[in-house]
Amino acid sequence: GVSTHLSLIKLKMKRNFIFQHDNDPKHTSKSTKECLHRNKIKTLEWPSQSPDLNPIEHLWGDLKRAVHRRCPRNLSDLEGFCKEEWANIATSRCATLIGSYPKRLSAVIKAKGAATKYLFKGVHIYATRLF
Repeated sequence: GVSTHLSLIKLKMKRNFIFQHDNDPKHTSKSTKECLHRNKIKTLEWPSQSPDLNPIEHLWGDLKRAVHRRCPRNLSDLEGFCKEEWANIATSRCATLIGSYPKRLSAVIKAKGAATKYLFKGVHIYATRLF
């Protein structure tokens, strides 16, 4: 709640923006909603459980798989591998994900907000395999 507002002050955000966040319970808590309302921060309506609309979720999946393959033995390994693998994500991978966005939007509209094939190709299937 309060930390959201303080972060916006630190970032010197102007009032002409719309804040997007998913429907994770910590983002929809009463205190968060009150803080956003109190500070007149506009929010974008977003479907629940929608990694299909958020290409970064697929990058998180890529990162998890790459780090898992390296078998970190301790926290230091984990941190180092995460940084290295994040730096190794090709810009072409990012471009491909962003390029798929119009199709993702169409698919979510067609599915009336339900999960799409993009969700099933993404991080959640891999997360269940890894952890």
